[in-house]
Amino acid sequence: MNYYSLQHKAPKASFREAVIRGIAPDRGLYFPLSITPLPHSFFTEIESLTNHEIAFHTIKQFVGDDIPEDALANIVADVLSFDFPLTSINGNTHSLELFHGPTLAFKDVGARFMARSLGYFSSQSETREPVTVLVATSGDTGGAVANGFLNVEGVNVVILYPSGKVSEIQEKQLTTLGHNITAIEVEGTFDDCQDFVKTAFLDEEITEHVSLTSANSINVARWLPQMFYYFIAYKKLKRLKKPLVFSVPSGNFGNICAGLMAWKLGLPIDHFVASVNANDVVPKYFETEEYIPKNSVSTISNAMDVGDPSNFVRILELFSGNHSELSKLVSSWSFTDAQTRAAMKQLYQTCGYIADPHGAVGYLGLNKYLQDHPEAHGVFLETAHPVKFLAEVEITLSTKLPIPTGISAILNKEKKAEAITSYHELKRLLLD
Repeated sequence: MNYYSLQHKAPKASFREAVIRGIAPDRGLYFPLSITPLPHSFFTEIESLTNHEIAFHTIKQFVGDDIPEDALANIVADVLSFDFPLTSINGNTHSLELFHGPTLAFKDVGARFMARSLGYFSSQSETREPVTVLVATSGDTGGAVANGFLNVEGVNVVILYPSGKVSEIQEKQLTTLGHNITAIEVEGTFDDCQDFVKTAFLDEEITEHVSLTSANSINVARWLPQMFYYFIAYKKLKRLKKPLVFSVPSGNFGNICAGLMAWKLGLPIDHFVASVNANDVVPKYFETEEYIPKNSVSTISNAMDVGDPSNFVRILELFSGNHSELSKLVSSWSFTDAQTRAAMKQLYQTCGYIADPHGAVGYLGLNKYLQDHPEAHGVFLETAHPVKFLAEVEITLSTKLPIPTGISAILNKEKKAEAITSYHELKRLLLD
């Protein structure tokens, strides 16, 4: 499998090269040169397949020959060491819980797959040149990447996060591990962090001395494995024989883009909802056909506080930029913090279900779609454990949450992070 840059000004790259580089030399995101739908038999027999088998067949074509099949099967089995439960909310709605991994967030799947892929490539390299994973986080990416890459031989990790704009637990998950993990606290927004990362990749003074790659969803090894849980959810819901709609809380749009890739592979999903908070660049695009980035604003669903979602360009590529065709399959709506809190209360009071703010935004988008499509069965993605937003959830629901053992163990650990205010400070840290 080869990948091309969406800027179309860089040479094609293998899966291995795309993973190690993270972003193309022309600053474009990598995209698969071809997408071959899975055979019809895969879907007719999916209920007899294990989650590991489903994931292996889903990802195999995108890896190609860069990882042997036996090694790839082992990687997939290691990555999917936890389940993705579906919780019934009412007669036509399920929550797909993606927070049962080690850092209690959906990003565990992509981070673990990328870490193990990069670890395999490092083990096969004759030079064993160390790689530096440089990543920006708006919340959960940092913890998932830190945990996934912790003590991976030949890999150093540098994580940028916006000061004061992630929850306490999210911050502790990425600032208390040490070893090969370095946390950088940036005075600014997530968009500033992401811009610093992109700039570093193009800075020859850095790249001449440091081998950089990214573990954001811009990296194909972080982005593509997110297809797995759409297939796994379909396996569990196939018996319903109803049109399926997935509502995805969306920030950088990697998760919903992976869902659309699953659809492109033949997964019978009837519709997607990109549910967003006050950062409404994409809903505005659907209204006006114009994509106009803007500065992000802070909300209680902070992992979605993105004013220029990187992966939306991949979604446009999937539909050849055709707004009409994209709009047939995808809807997008924006919701306020007040609406998010009201949804959290409704889920708790009527169903006894505790949702985090991101899942609540997904629930709102799903309800909006189902109002006009009562024949469909809806799934909203619950992307993080409510305890990761402990203060907000407890205040909103007037209840106390039990703290998982893995979280309580880090709360009293000392935070270690380098504070910076400019790109030049990041550059100095990387070169030092």
